[in-house]
Amino acid sequence: MFHVKRALTALASRYGLDEHQEGQLAAILEGLAADEFAPTTVRRPPQVVDVHLADSLTGLELEAVRDARVIADMGAGAGFPGLALAVALPGSEVVLVESHARKCAFMERLCASAGVKNARVVCGRVEEWREGLGGEDVVMARALAAQPVVLEYAAPLLRMGGVLVDWRGQHDADEEAAALVAGEKLGMRLAEIRCVEPYAGARNHHLHVYEKVGETPSRYPRRAGVARKRPLGC
Repeated sequence: MFHVKRALTALASRYGLDEHQEGQLAAILEGLAADEFAPTTVRRPPQVVDVHLADSLTGLELEAVRDARVIADMGAGAGFPGLALAVALPGSEVVLVESHARKCAFMERLCASAGVKNARVVCGRVEEWREGLGGEDVVMARALAAQPVVLEYAAPLLRMGGVLVDWRGQHDADEEAAALVAGEKLGMRLAEIRCVEPYAGARNHHLHVYEKVGETPSRYPRRAGVARKRPLGC
């Protein structure tokens, strides 16, 4: 486990995290490895450091994320990127929104075991999360859905000037073109696509950043399931 400890220390150094925060990341690694109900196939600590933690923390390369006070992670799954960013941003409130009860229970256990007190789990569909409407500084998604769908989920949650950060892999020209069309309908503008390298040798990792520049029509998001069936812009 020495090389895992060394990798964690390097990651903490890269993003200016202190010993306590590094310890919380280590506790997340331990929780994933030990919990047989962890909703991810990536559970071995050496892999988790890169695939989950390092990839999640690339969000800190964006000023909007570093400055955010209220963050929502849509479809949080096993807790990434939201849980790792909650550790890195103790002054921020991070809401982990997830519709599957088993995943919600896992994230609650992981938050407790790692002592992450500024993250909370909302167990429900993001389209039905009324409490979050218009109040989020940053909304994020990682491997959630096609980008037009992610935009429809995120736009109603964001305050004016807030941003969506969508973790993506290799460029998909057709999907990105559809996302631009969807964004226009939702009051969202593409601000940048940031190429990131979460760990040595990583390829095709991108953060797609959309800013909320106009009011989102009240008909969005559509009722649960419709966005996936009939994505905007497609």
